[in-house]
Amino acid sequence: MLAGAGLVLVLVFRLLPALLAGLLIYELVEVLAPPLRLSRIRRRSAQLLAIFVLVLGVVLMLAAAVAGIHAFVRSESGSLPALLQAMADVIERWRTVLPPSIVQQIPADADELKQAAVDWLRAHAGTVQHIGTESSRVLAHVLVGAVIGAMAALYESQPAHALGPLAWALQTRVTLLHSVFRRVVFGQVRISAVNTVFTGIYLAIALPIAGIHLPLAKTMIVVTFLVGMMPIVGNLISNTIIVVLSFSVSAGVAATSLAFLIVIHKLEYFLNAQIIGTQVRAHAWELLVAMLLMDAVFGIPGVIAAPIYYAYLKEELVQQGLI
Repeated sequence: MLAGAGLVLVLVFRLLPALLAGLLIYELVEVLAPPLRLSRIRRRSAQLLAIFVLVLGVVLMLAAAVAGIHAFVRSESGSLPALLQAMADVIERWRTVLPPSIVQQIPADADELKQAAVDWLRAHAGTVQHIGTESSRVLAHVLVGAVIGAMAALYESQPAHALGPLAWALQTRVTLLHSVFRRVVFGQVRISAVNTVFTGIYLAIALPIAGIHLPLAKTMIVVTFLVGMMPIVGNLISNTIIVVLSFSVSAGVAATSLAFLIVIHKLEYFLNAQIIGTQVRAHAWELLVAMLLMDAVFGIPGVIAAPIYYAYLKEELVQQGLI
C-alpha cells in the first residue's frame, strides 16, 4: 500500500521526471559497471567509474548539441528570415489544396507569418513564461533524480535478515519496480530502434531514390526514435508528423507515407507483443486501457507512466498469487 501510494503521489506532485531519471541512471550504472570491472577494480570503484562515464557522456552530448545549434543558427539555412521563408513556402503549397474558408486565415507571406508569430507571443506571454518556468522545474527535477539514482547505485542492498519487516518489504518493492522499469524501457528501446531503422530507410533512401525529398527527414528520424520510447502512442505521434510533412510535397506522397507507416505500425504491434508483452505479461490492449485511464486521471504524465505502473501492478499481483 505504501509503494502504491508513493507511485500515485509521484504523479500528483509532478515528480515523474525525477523518478524516471533516477531509475534510468541507476539502471545505466548497473549495466556499465560489470564491463568496467577488472580483476583489480572492486564493485564500488567500477560503479564510480560508470557514473563518471555517464556524466562525461552527458556533458559531451550537451556540448555537441549546443555547438550544433550554434552552427545551425549562424548558417544561412538556420537564419530567421530563411526559416520564415521556408515556412511561408510550405504554407503557400497548402493554400492550393485547402478550402477557401481556411485559406483566408493563413498568412500569405513571410512578413504576415512573422507578424502572426509576434501577435501570438504577445497574446500568450503569460503562457510562454509559464512554459519556461515549468521547463526549468522539470530540468531541476531530472538533475536531482539523476543524482539520487547515482547515489542509490552506490548503496549496498542489505540482506533480509539485517532489515526490519517494513524496510525489507520496501526494499523488495523498490527492487521490483527497478526490474519492471528495466524490462519495459529497454524492451521499448529495441522496438523504437527497429521502427526508426525502417522509417529511416523510407525517408532517407526510398523517397530520395524516387526523386522525393521530404523536409526535415533527418530530424524526423531522430524524433521517431525519441517518441518511440512511448508504447503505441509514440508511434502514432511520429506517424502523424511524417504524414503532415508529406502533405507539404503532395497528396500522393502523403498517401504513400500513410500506407507505409500503417505497415510499420502493424509490425510494431507484433514487436510489442513479443518484446514488451511477453516480459511484463501484458497484451497490447491491456497497455492501451491502462494508458487511456491514466491519461484521463493524470494527463500526459499518466500516459508516460502507464506502461511502467501497470507492469509493476501486474507483477505484484502475480507474485501474491492473485492472478
